Amino acid sequence: MSNIDLEKYHKVMFAMGNVLGVKESVIPGVSDKKVEIRNNINPINGLKSNLQNVISQNSLDNSIRLEENERGITIHILDDILFASANAEINESSKGILDRLASVIKTLPNDIRIEGHTDNVPIKASVYASNWHLSVARALNTAYYLINSQGLSPEKVSIVGYSEYRPVTTNKTSEGRRSNRRVDIVILKK
Repeated sequence: MSNIDLEKYHKVMFAMGNVLGVKESVIPGVSDKKVEIRNNINPINGLKSNLQNVISQNSLDNSIRLEENERGITIHILDDILFASANAEINESSKGILDRLASVIKTLPNDIRIEGHTDNVPIKASVYASNWHLSVARALNTAYYLINSQGLSPEKVSIVGYSEYRPVTTNKTSEGRRSNRRVDIVILKK
């Protein structure tokens, strides 16, 4: 037989309530303690709304977009927001944007995948041997920044570099190539 630690139960239920929604409930056997539990609220909808507010408030609708699919919610950030051309060092001016996005996502229990993407133009910089190297370096630097500066849990973060092989549109136009050069922050469904 096992014993239930009511104080631990209270803490877990309170934490779950913060993630899933609000409804007061009494812990069985403890009449004076209440727990917040959320019912009938989809946390993904609230997340999308909070992220869209950050994007809109910073006038970034043309450079950051959200997508929801079977994997979860993806924040597509075009590379010109975060990096100089053919570079993986995060611009100082873009750190505030990452900070605001992190304030929304770091409280979630979900795993986060950070994906680097490039266009199909061969890289000519000597620092990175190929677009593969650049895409991985951009994902890695974004992950390190979010972990070290914003407290994202490293246990929840993974990175991947896709180079040119997961385009969102054609690479035949400069606008298409611009859209394909991006970092995606994917909030994975549980």
